[in-house]
Order: sequence, then structure tokens, then C-alpha cells
Amino acid sequence: MSTAPPPRGRRSRPRATQGARSNHKKRSRQGGRQGRWHRLGPWPATQRRDDEPADHAIGRSRGGLTTKTHTLVDGAGRPLVIAVTPGQAGDSPQLVRLLDELAIDRLGPGRARTTPVALRADKAYSSRAHRALLRRRHVHVVIPEPDDQKRNRARRGSRGGRPVAFDAADYRNRNVVERGFNLLKGWRGLATRYDKHALVFRGGLVLRAILLWLQTTT
Repeated sequence: MSTAPPPRGRRSRPRATQGARSNHKKRSRQGGRQGRWHRLGPWPATQRRDDEPADHAIGRSRGGLTTKTHTLVDGAGRPLVIAVTPGQAGDSPQLVRLLDELAIDRLGPGRARTTPVALRADKAYSSRAHRALLRRRHVHVVIPEPDDQKRNRARRGSRGGRPVAFDAADYRNRNVVERGFNLLKGWRGLATRYDKHALVFRGGLVLRAILLWLQTTT
């Protein structure tokens, strides 16, 4: 290596190899093409789907950015209704939405069934509004009452109302709900969300539910 200054009248730019120059040309050309594509921008608002939530069903909870899956299952743990919400959304407010979307076609003629015979759920769904709704629909309620609700009812005396009926033996069958979630999470893309859009993620849940039904009915 020489440290002498270059001759006068000549440039001191280092000489690049042929491969480097050719790659530089390719990158510049590709960059020009990509620039033209990037100028297109996102889809116009008039062409976006109305059923895609603005937050894409992604929210912040204790675990960070998460999505919560809500589902109604039958006695064998097979999904009947599936909904997705941001991770910080509560479970109890989604019960009415799940019941409204429930529709099971009959084998013969007649309208689809929209009312279950019984509903098993944990203490998070124990509210006076939910119990009144299920009574109006003639649904057998199998939901335990939390201790704080018991104390509040006892503190109010006769105004607190009668104790709620609870079948502890029937409540043992609620494990089908957790088993149903485990079957859904058998797919890696559902156990850990990788999709940006909520419609795509829910579509994977629906596809997994269809395969579970085909595996158990054939």
C-alpha cells in the first residue's frame, strides 16, 4: 500500500469491482421500480372492508399486544360460534353477541335452532343481566355465583333476592370448553397470532373448527 498522493489531474476514487458495479446498477433500477409501486399507497377508503375492525382486534393486556378468542361449543367441545376481540376486552360482555349469532340448522325442515338447552360458564359470566336473559330464553343456567355476589345478596337481606340455583355435578362438564380451546390452539398460527387482519385470523379459526367437525362426524 502506498501513502503517496495521487498524480495531479487524476481522481482518487477507489476502483470498484465489476460485480459491485453491476449490483449497484441492479439496486438502483429495482429501487426505481419499487418507488413507483410504493407511490400507490394503501387501498382507498371506499374499497376497504366494512367488517374489518379499525384496531384489527389487537389490544394491549398484561401480556402485551394480544387478541382474545370467544367461542360457544357443544357438548363435545366443537365450536359453534367464534368471535375475536382485542386482548383487553372482557369475556362477559361477549355472551350476548355469541348467543345472537348462534344458529344451528336442523336435520329436517324448520328454522335453525338459536337457543341452547343449557349454558355452562365460569364465574366471569355470572351477572343478573345474563341470568335474566337466559331465563327469558328458557335456557338452563349452570354458572356458579362469585363470593362477592353472595355477600352482597346476603347483606341486602330480603331485597337481595333468592340464592341462585347451581348444579355442581353438571358444572363438571364445563371442561369441554377448555378442551375445545386446546384443540383450536393445535395450530401454531392460532396459538400465536401472525396475521395482521382480524378477518384472516378469524378465518383460520373457522377453518380449524370445520376440520374438527369433519374429524368427529365422519
